[in-house]
Amino acid sequence: MFEYELIKKDGNARLGKLHTPHGVIDTPVFMPVGTQATVKSMTPDELKSIGAQIILGNTYHLYLRPGHELIREMGGLHSFMNWDGAILTDSGGFQIFSLAKLRDIKEEGVTFHSHIDGSAHFISPEKAIEIENALGSDIMMCFDECAPYPCDYDYAKKSMELTMRWARRCKDAHNNTEKQALFGIVQGSVYKDLREDSVKKLLDIDFPGYAIGGLSVGEPSEMMYEMLDFTVPLLPENKPRYNMGVGSPDYLIESVYRGIDMCDCVLPTRIARNGTAMVSTGKIVVRNAEYAYDTRPLDLECDCYTCKNYTRAYIRHLVKAGEILGARLISLHNLYFLINLMKNIRESIKEERFLQFREEFYKKWKK
Repeated sequence: MFEYELIKKDGNARLGKLHTPHGVIDTPVFMPVGTQATVKSMTPDELKSIGAQIILGNTYHLYLRPGHELIREMGGLHSFMNWDGAILTDSGGFQIFSLAKLRDIKEEGVTFHSHIDGSAHFISPEKAIEIENALGSDIMMCFDECAPYPCDYDYAKKSMELTMRWARRCKDAHNNTEKQALFGIVQGSVYKDLREDSVKKLLDIDFPGYAIGGLSVGEPSEMMYEMLDFTVPLLPENKPRYNMGVGSPDYLIESVYRGIDMCDCVLPTRIARNGTAMVSTGKIVVRNAEYAYDTRPLDLECDCYTCKNYTRAYIRHLVKAGEILGARLISLHNLYFLINLMKNIRESIKEERFLQFREEFYKKWKK
C-alpha cells in the first residue's frame, strides 16, 4: 500500500508520486504541521481547498495530551481529527530533546518530565512505535536523538550511533507494515563521515523511506546545503527523501534542487500568529504601521481566498485588535503560498525548466 514512483528528473530535482493508504501524494511536497491533531486554526476542508495532500501529527504532544490510547479508541488520528488524507507522525524525539524538562538519555530510551505538568515519562524506541501504531499514521518516523547545533564530534558520533541502534529496534517493533510505512532518519550533525556512516547503517536495516534529520536547528544555511549536497546522493533513488523541519521558500527550493521530495515546518502558521505573511518578494510584517491604509492584498501575485477578499489594512486591524480571524487569514495565505510554490516547482520539473524557475524566484524574493 506504500510505494514511491519516480516520474522524472530535472537535474537533481525529482518529480514523483507517493502512494499511501490515504491517497497519492504528488512530490516534491510541502507538508503542513498539525502538532496537536490540528494545523493551527485551519479546518480540514480549508486545508483541502488550498491543496494540502499530507499533514503532520506530533507523537510527543499527542502522547501527553489527549493520549494515544484515547486516539486509538476513537478510530485513529484520521478519524479523530476528521482528515481523510495522508498523515505523517514524527517520533517525538525532537520535542523530547527540545521541550521536555530534566531528560535523561540512556540506551533503553529517554526519561523526561512533561513540559505541561512536570509529570515523569519514559519513551523507548518500542514505546514510540507503539504510540505511532496507535495513532495510525500513514508514515511513521523512527525514534531518534536530534543532536543540537553546535555540538562536538564525539557527542555527534555517540548520538548518531545510539539513533542507529534505536532505528533497528524501531523496525523490529513495528508490526503494522501493511498500512504504515516506517522511515529511518539520517543523523550525524555537520560531520560528513558521520552522515555517511548513518546512511550505511540505515540502508542495512532497510526502510521504505529516509529522512535527513538534525538540520535547520541553528546552523548557517550554507552548512545545511553542504550536508544535503553530501548526504542526498547516498540515498536510494527509488525511495522518498524527506528534509525534516524546513519551511521557508528558499529552503524548499534549495531542498528540491538537491533531490529532496518532502519538507515540513511549523513556520507558515507560527509567523502568521505574529502578523507576518510570506509573499513573492519575501515577507511583510502586516502589523507594521506602514500597512494601516494599504488597500492591496497581502501578495499581488496570489489568488488564495485571503488575497482575493481582504486588504492589508483590514488584516492589520485584525492582528492589532487580537482578533483570531487575522491569524487565520494569514495562516491560510502562508500555507497556500508554500503549497502553491511546490505545485509550481512540480510543473517546472515536468517541463524541464526548474533551474529557470529557481533563478526567476530569486530575482524577486529577498530574505
